[in-house]
Amino acid sequence: MYWNKNSHYPKRKIFFFILLFPALFLGIGAIVMLLWNAILPVVIHVESISYLQALGILVLSKILFSGFRHGYSGRNFHSPSKWHHLKEKWENMTDEEKAKYKEELKNCCHPNKP
Repeated sequence: MYWNKNSHYPKRKIFFFILLFPALFLGIGAIVMLLWNAILPVVIHVESISYLQALGILVLSKILFSGFRHGYSGRNFHSPSKWHHLKEKWENMTDEEKAKYKEELKNCCHPNKP
């Protein structure tokens, strides 16, 4: 869909992002705190955490588990362009090349299987 320059949609989108992002972040922090305090002290005998500690855990988990990538990067295997490239490469292979590739893949992933 095309938007004209006078459309108020982009301004509305920015406005909602500015309001919703902090609200979601703070809400998820509350959920992390509530779940932690409801489950972990009983199960693994850790102390309860405060709301600020829950926000810290949320930020730390974001850094450790997903990094700072935005959108699709060249390293992201799930990128549509990556799949398109692999599909084109596969379609351009001869039957002998495909068989050789399958054999190499089988040996790479399962070296002990015949």
